[in-house]
Amino acid sequence: MILVDGAGGEWPVIGHAPWNGCNLADFVMPSFLFIVGMAIPLSLKRIPDRGQAVRRVVIRTLKLLFWGILLQGGYSHAPDKLTYGVDMKHVRWGGILQRIALAYLVVAVLEIVTKDVKIQDQSSSGFSIFRMYFSQWVVACCILVIYLSLVYGIYVPDWEFRVQNTDSTDYGKVLTVTCGTRGKLNPPCNAVGYIDRKILGINHMYQRPAWRRHRACTDNSPYEGPFKSVAPAWCVAPFEPEGILSSFSAVLSTIIGVHCGHVLVHMKSHTERLKQWVSMGIALLVLGIILHFSHAIPLNKQLYTFSYICVTAGAAGIVFSLLYFLVDILNLLYAFAPLQWIGMNAMLVYVMAAAGIFEGFLNGWYYEGTNNTLVYWVRKHVFVKVWHSTRVGILLYVLFAQILLWALVSGVLHRAGLYWKL
Repeated sequence: MILVDGAGGEWPVIGHAPWNGCNLADFVMPSFLFIVGMAIPLSLKRIPDRGQAVRRVVIRTLKLLFWGILLQGGYSHAPDKLTYGVDMKHVRWGGILQRIALAYLVVAVLEIVTKDVKIQDQSSSGFSIFRMYFSQWVVACCILVIYLSLVYGIYVPDWEFRVQNTDSTDYGKVLTVTCGTRGKLNPPCNAVGYIDRKILGINHMYQRPAWRRHRACTDNSPYEGPFKSVAPAWCVAPFEPEGILSSFSAVLSTIIGVHCGHVLVHMKSHTERLKQWVSMGIALLVLGIILHFSHAIPLNKQLYTFSYICVTAGAAGIVFSLLYFLVDILNLLYAFAPLQWIGMNAMLVYVMAAAGIFEGFLNGWYYEGTNNTLVYWVRKHVFVKVWHSTRVGILLYVLFAQILLWALVSGVLHRAGLYWKL
């Protein structure tokens, strides 16, 4: 996420796809949800009392929602804008931590309700884990059916909005988007956006969605740039990439992660674990790719389509299997220690680096002008000027001055036994 937020603007292959498709950034959220799912069986295994487990899950969910709204609701304008505060009329309700919170709540409670304490220490093989947790897969199928029914069944009428972006020539104008259709997965007329506009309210949605870089909106696509003179009205409209219906389908990514966590809990053999993870990962990848290239269901992060779930969850399972092989089987512990340190203080790194709070603090100390800050000077003189390239300089700045820096900070805190946990 740090790489995506810091360098995605200069490297489109890193940033989010404008609409259909899947870039590096589009694998971040599903990987969060997948690994949260994997952790659920491990953490709840140590809490046999169901009431206590539910209380812990609810409290953690509320903490995630609080930090999500605080960091992405619009209150903090770090790192570049030295202002803070948000008009509650325009606070954003959706966000990354909010989606994780909701998926975690649903799947953790499902795990608590459906798990049988007697089977937790039994060794398993083959499809027996599917049978043990069959009810969870029934819930997953119900979620998928409801999601597909709503996406393809809801009628999306024409809608209008007032342009809130002060940089737009249409600022303050009320624009109309023509739809009057159902079952469409295009930017202006999909059911996902319609539900968010009705329930969240258009003022409480993300004001700079990735579709601003769509080829229908700008000649610079996939880069962001000036809108075409004939760009459709929806190009300047809000859209919530972490909205209600897409978060509902995102629960499936977490359920897939929970299954992989069950494999880790019940199977004791490295070989059996890897066979389960890799075979499931490949099957999901193939299914998702077929759905996309057959034009049945396109890969789309904004809508969190079923093909997108399959491809990203499958990729997450394969990447996890590779790391498991390198670390747990080959014992390459020291080579991957920085990842371990970051993972053990993930909330700290997310807030300080990905959300830009630390850079926002540094930018508060400037010389003569607000654009003359330490962060700006380091980025320009230590990285960009040395390489004579903004793209390369920004990429190296993110890799070394953000990711590596916070890996080292996390390592020091790990040695001191200090962790920020929710």
